[in-house]
Amino acid sequence: MSGIAAISDGAIGEQMLELARGAQEVLVPAELARKLARGRPLRVKAGFDPTAPDLHLGHTVLINKMRQFQQFGHEVIFLIGDFTGLIGDPTGRNATRPRLTSEEVQANARTYEQQIFRILDRERTCVDFNSRWFASMSATGLIEIAARHTVARMLERDDFSKRFKGGAPISIHEFLYPLVQGYDSVALHADVELGGTDQKFNLLVGRSLQEQYGQEPQIVLTMPLLEGLDGVNKMSKSLGNYIAINDAPDDMFGKLMSISDVLMWRYFELLSFRATREIDALRRQVQGGRNPRDVKFELAREIVARFHEPAAAERAQANFHARFSQRILPQELPLATLAVDGEDVGLIAALTGSGLAASGAEARRKIAEGAVRLDGAKVVDAASRLRAGLVCVLQVGQRRAARVQVLKKI
Repeated sequence: MSGIAAISDGAIGEQMLELARGAQEVLVPAELARKLARGRPLRVKAGFDPTAPDLHLGHTVLINKMRQFQQFGHEVIFLIGDFTGLIGDPTGRNATRPRLTSEEVQANARTYEQQIFRILDRERTCVDFNSRWFASMSATGLIEIAARHTVARMLERDDFSKRFKGGAPISIHEFLYPLVQGYDSVALHADVELGGTDQKFNLLVGRSLQEQYGQEPQIVLTMPLLEGLDGVNKMSKSLGNYIAINDAPDDMFGKLMSISDVLMWRYFELLSFRATREIDALRRQVQGGRNPRDVKFELAREIVARFHEPAAAERAQANFHARFSQRILPQELPLATLAVDGEDVGLIAALTGSGLAASGAEARRKIAEGAVRLDGAKVVDAASRLRAGLVCVLQVGQRRAARVQVLKKI
């Protein structure tokens, strides 16, 4: 890769400003400037554990930043954690994460490879798997890595500390996760590692291990966590509050339109490719009286067009209008959040849980009468179920309606 040699001080400053845009923290800026001044492409790594088949918009916050590094001529490594995925990332967990089988991890990994090139340049992206060095590593090698860190350091992690103090079990393999992720940076000789703010501890372990292995420590660049559709918790496949980049255009558009007017600006900041000045101009328009819904249309069109095509985004908006705007429904519907134990919830439970029916008997009667609609379509099967992660509009008759969000309990 070429084209960044003889970079000037001014160009370094401009590049650093752009790379820091939207980032939560850069550790350490002076070291990043020194690396850039050498005029060679940096090796920029971000790891993704294939714990579910779909990448979601929360993942793209990091992938968009990788795209920026590519545009500056740097080497991007999309690391699929097919080995770390077998351990399960304990970050933010108050209990041990269920482990996936090797078959599940490999199946999910294949879908990741298909999805990332909707954002990244295929010709300038290295896709790697950390099983490449860990699958053949002996027990001696793993012990050697473990010998370079202490239990005391591990317990500095907030989630481990809380679980230890609260008497919640911590499995030994969970202590291995930060070490294994950190060693990835050693194996790849990473100059920069990207991660969410919740990954800061793990990224710093990588920096520490590189120093112990005689390598120059990587720069750590953390990105904010994107809130999910509930506007509270981070977007997560396990919580079901996510928008998958493989979602159909209509589903993606509808989910984006379901976010609150306040959360809309967060999505603009972390997901939009618009210049900051354009987003500021849209904010001033809303402050001046423009309907936030119309600005949200612009966000939804941009995101749907990115993962599908502009024509699909236009059709999705037209379909959205046909489903909602042409029906006699309030502009602002109440939001009912339903937390479910499994993968879905029955329609009858959704109607009663959202307050649209006083009882199961009334819900069944309204369904039989043809008075219940899901996203504008009549529902006649009382056994219908709504999957976790769904955000929809449920309507009973002409005057009762609610925006319903189904979330999976953790």
